[in-house]
Amino acid sequence: MEDIVPDVLDSVPKGTLQVMYAGRHFVEQGNELTPTQVKDEPHVTWVSPESEGRETLLTLLMVDPDAPSRVDPTYREILHWAVVNIPGDDPRAGYALAEYMGAGPPLNTGLHRYIFLLYRQSRKIEETESTPKNIRKGRLNFNARDFASKHQLGSPIAANYFQAQYDDYVPIRNKTFTG
Repeated sequence: MEDIVPDVLDSVPKGTLQVMYAGRHFVEQGNELTPTQVKDEPHVTWVSPESEGRETLLTLLMVDPDAPSRVDPTYREILHWAVVNIPGDDPRAGYALAEYMGAGPPLNTGLHRYIFLLYRQSRKIEETESTPKNIRKGRLNFNARDFASKHQLGSPIAANYFQAQYDDYVPIRNKTFTG
């Protein structure tokens, strides 16, 4: 996790998210997966934080800080997934501000980091229109720190990440974008 500090985080969160793709591909603190393996929304789990007698809401983000490449991250960060107002421990029960978009590193740009961040919300985030998975608008130059500050989320309570580089699925994925 240290290699995502300070690019995305100020410090390593205490908790770890369990992220599993297609029933057999696990995210394991920087392991390499392919865009083909991570094309569909993963199953994400965590141990629910203590709520002290009140319902706790959570936010889950997934970002790529290495766009278009780790050497030249001019689009840092790209938002790949944002789910807010998650009650308990099921992201499907939250509201998707940005639907899941799998990894799609451009050809010859090396490994990209795809970072999952979990935050405890201090209050409900007022929902805005959701960004569909086939729309790029609003995803470039996202900033997890700014988002957390705007919504008073504080530091992430858990994280995990994988790395991916171009494979033959990337042009197939990119053809699905309409905006």
